[in-house]
Amino acid sequence: MCGIVGLFLKDKALEPQLGTLLAGMLNVMTDRGPDSAGFAVYGSGDAEHVKLTVRGRDLEGVAAAIGGEVDSVVRDSHLVLSFPKDKEDHVREWLATHRPDLVVIGSGHRIELYKEVGLPADVARRFDLEGMSGTHGIGHTRMATESAVTTDGAHPFSTGADQCLVHNGSLSNHRSLRRWLEPQGITFATDNDSEVAAGYLSWKLREGATLAEALEASLEDLDGFFTFVVGTESGFAVVRDPISCKPAVMAETDQYVAFGSEYRALVGLPGIENARVFEPEPARVYAWERN
Repeated sequence: MCGIVGLFLKDKALEPQLGTLLAGMLNVMTDRGPDSAGFAVYGSGDAEHVKLTVRGRDLEGVAAAIGGEVDSVVRDSHLVLSFPKDKEDHVREWLATHRPDLVVIGSGHRIELYKEVGLPADVARRFDLEGMSGTHGIGHTRMATESAVTTDGAHPFSTGADQCLVHNGSLSNHRSLRRWLEPQGITFATDNDSEVAAGYLSWKLREGATLAEALEASLEDLDGFFTFVVGTESGFAVVRDPISCKPAVMAETDQYVAFGSEYRALVGLPGIENARVFEPEPARVYAWERN
């Protein structure tokens, strides 16, 4: 089953509420995915600095050990490192050499990504999602069907800078796509089919496609059942496969665009009673970009 939520804010006044609104949406999707959950939030950041979201244990003191201009925030089992962009190679090399037990699960100028095994409400609470602000975010509640219940298997998946994807469905050609993408320099950390979809979009974006163009190409190249919600540094997009067997509903107002696997995930949003509510059409890409 699995549940997907997403929120893209048009109104800057709502940005302090992003985490609270997203947490409410995520919690409502618990019965679609009670075994693990995750979310990505696009918050503060700039083009001169990079954030790495790292998962593991014994996170206190990591930034100090790296040295230099490295700031950090520890949230439960995750650590967000922030530093000037010209230090990224150094930070990654230090982690690989001195703390190979730590896993980098997200990187970019603005993205922070968190995921864990457990009920969605518990995962949101552990990472203080309600306390986060930002311009947009996506979330996922998982009911594992083809792989084990692990943190590695939880969504979102991020395979490129400031890029992430959540997925409801299953892909039938993910292994052949993986074999094709790996020689193109796309790396994967799990055997999950959804990570292959994320890697495919990262490759298309790297090759110069817009987010909308990358998703349009996915309709030809990905085989299976899927609803994707995708985030980039400035963008938010949704696409369903041509059969659209997975449920989806969207709402748009002057303040936001929202997505949920079911309408009840949207009912707590401000002004929802006046929103344009619609079911996204099969094989059609819906995309929004911030100026």
